[in-house]
Amino acid sequence: MSVFINQNSKTKQSIRKGRKSNWNKMIKNWELYVLLMPTLVYFIVMEYIPMYGLQIAFKDYMVTKGFSGSEWVGFKHFIRFFDFYLFWDILWNTVFLSLYELATFPIAIIMALLLNQLTSNKFKRFVQTVTYAPYFISTVVLAGMLYLFLSPRDGLINHLLEWLGGTAIYFFGEPAWFKSIYVWSGVWQNLGMSMVIYLATLTSISPELHEAAVVDGANKLRRIWHIDLPGIMPTVTILFILSVGNLMNQGFEKAYLLQNPLNIASAEIIQTYVYQKGLVGGQFSYASAIGFFNSVINFVLLLIMNTISRRLNQNSLW
Repeated sequence: MSVFINQNSKTKQSIRKGRKSNWNKMIKNWELYVLLMPTLVYFIVMEYIPMYGLQIAFKDYMVTKGFSGSEWVGFKHFIRFFDFYLFWDILWNTVFLSLYELATFPIAIIMALLLNQLTSNKFKRFVQTVTYAPYFISTVVLAGMLYLFLSPRDGLINHLLEWLGGTAIYFFGEPAWFKSIYVWSGVWQNLGMSMVIYLATLTSISPELHEAAVVDGANKLRRIWHIDLPGIMPTVTILFILSVGNLMNQGFEKAYLLQNPLNIASAEIIQTYVYQKGLVGGQFSYASAIGFFNSVINFVLLLIMNTISRRLNQNSLW
């Protein structure tokens, strides 16, 4: 009994010492916590406090009654969405578009690995500038550029098709073209930004590994496969997990701007439908229920992907 009491007291003392050392570290490095404070305040105000409003997904929300005064209706709005005759079409459009975009994930990795092997610094900087510049184009401007380039009468692409002997295509009038236009315009716009992350990781790989590989007779392809790719794999894993966890959150703005009555069958996704019902139609509870359903799917996918990654290669978010 006395041994147990002594162990318990030692455990409590070690806990107190640990807490005291943590406080001493925080006091010693208070400047770092001050720099961190704006980020914490942003996430608390913009991400966590709004979660209080999720309750309207389970209520018939009325502005005059407020959150607490509105009538509780349970899963009424979820069932309404599931019974909607276009539910499966909207869900399929969102899932297919998300998977299509996820399939382009390796492009930035391949481009970064190839660019890292260039010996000419001038050409490397030129390629980086050309690929990074589109990232600063706003979504509205990008949509306008797509309409100009793909116009059936004056578009550059259709002029090229006609010059090659083909016929003009009304890209925005055919639903089958919407997803490809959406995804590949996103690849063009975001490729440079994605490459920056991998290039920064590649710079942390020791040059001695490449020197030793050259001495052993390894060519560039083998060095990429055995040195560069394993070196950036932790970063690739984390970014892939985040991409999967954000799978159902397609960009609303570009999808909405590229929509028209002719391609709506392929272009209507959950985000645009929520906008139509929530902000335009004023059905706040219904729109919140749909958004909550979408967030739950993302959360489940994030948990599953993080668990699989942790068990396979020990790289995960937590």
